[in-house]
Amino acid sequence: MMLRRLQATLLAFCGALGFAATATAAPTYELLLKGGRVIDPKNGVDGIRDVAISDHRIAAVSEKIPAASAIKVIDATGLVVIPGMIDIHAHVLAPPGPSSLGGNLWPDSHAQRACTTTMVDPGTIGWRDFAANKAAVIDVARTRILVLLNIVGHGMASRAQQQDLADMDPKAAADMARANPTVVVGFKTAHFDGPSWVAVDRVLEAGRLANLPVMVDFGVFRPERPFETLVTEKLRPGDIYTHFFLAHVPLLDDKGHVRPYLFEARKRGVLFDLGHGQGSFLFRQAVPAVKQGFLPDTISTDLHAGSMNSGMKDLPNVMSKLFNMGVSLPDLVRRVTVNAASAIHRPELGNLSVGAPADIAVFRVEHGQYAFVDAYKTRMDGKLRLACEVTIRDGLVQYEREGRGRPLWNKLGNYQSQGDPRWDGTGEDPRPVAKPATP
Repeated sequence: MMLRRLQATLLAFCGALGFAATATAAPTYELLLKGGRVIDPKNGVDGIRDVAISDHRIAAVSEKIPAASAIKVIDATGLVVIPGMIDIHAHVLAPPGPSSLGGNLWPDSHAQRACTTTMVDPGTIGWRDFAANKAAVIDVARTRILVLLNIVGHGMASRAQQQDLADMDPKAAADMARANPTVVVGFKTAHFDGPSWVAVDRVLEAGRLANLPVMVDFGVFRPERPFETLVTEKLRPGDIYTHFFLAHVPLLDDKGHVRPYLFEARKRGVLFDLGHGQGSFLFRQAVPAVKQGFLPDTISTDLHAGSMNSGMKDLPNVMSKLFNMGVSLPDLVRRVTVNAASAIHRPELGNLSVGAPADIAVFRVEHGQYAFVDAYKTRMDGKLRLACEVTIRDGLVQYEREGRGRPLWNKLGNYQSQGDPRWDGTGEDPRPVAKPATP
């Protein structure tokens, strides 16, 4: 719509000056990314391509699209262009009252500079607090926010409330999910300390009622409910265990080999999510597993106030750790795009197919001497780092580290006589920065 209005304005202007003009004289696309290495695992693309956007959708992916066909062009030469990243474990909502997660982070302040266009809040809230969070955050954030509802009605308000069996209501959770199918993508149980399977059983019942996947953060690992039983018997195909490289996960045997039951669980269709967090990622677990080719299905942050200010930091930093362990760039991209979209049953996301939502991340691969930190505050040195350059959500530029798509200051002329120089309607989001509702 924006492009068509602009075309009509240009045609009218040309007509007023007495010039002959046709619709084809106007630019075809609103935004064009030229010359980047495009990695789109869903479509089997890995090579130098141009990506064009029109009306908030991917309009074309081709080796050579003329720069003159777009209103705004971003030179992506030497950069990596991928579908907008999906973080399936990011705490950006908030239950009422004091929270163990440090409160509402307001998602856009973190996502845009981290090349993340979709965040899935994993159980911070339950069905009781969903409506308030939807109105205050989900409906106004520029980042796409999806939700795994906590099986506890009051979510993660406190560790004590997460043990409240009376508030674990599968039917109420499923009813809320069915009433909000565009936002709720599954259910979560987390931090349960008891010896029984009740939290897992109830979250699985909610998943069955709503036909949606569940994610499990196992809480306290207890011999009465073995982890091996969780992933080989309890979880269904498509269900997710997060915090895969947590110290308590019985991942490696005495010789450092990945335990056979994990291969059995993966064969059953159980998914393993990285879920870095503040205390859930250890190099001594991750490095041997990665070296043996046993990678997590999805890479996520477990974003919260503690993790973002410790070893985790953001999704590109987490990916960089695996990059330095030898995981290829296409394999990393797959786990934050098409794999993540599949895990949350959103196949329209995580790809650059023509007609798909125009969510795009542009990275620079940096070479140097870097140091990365895990949950035990141990260091791993590396020579590669991924840095976010541009984040595009819904066809609109939300973040540019270097301003590659902007005009030179000395070529703009007297912008005050030319109107707003922010490229309204030509690929940049012209809206004022949204603010969260007052708590």
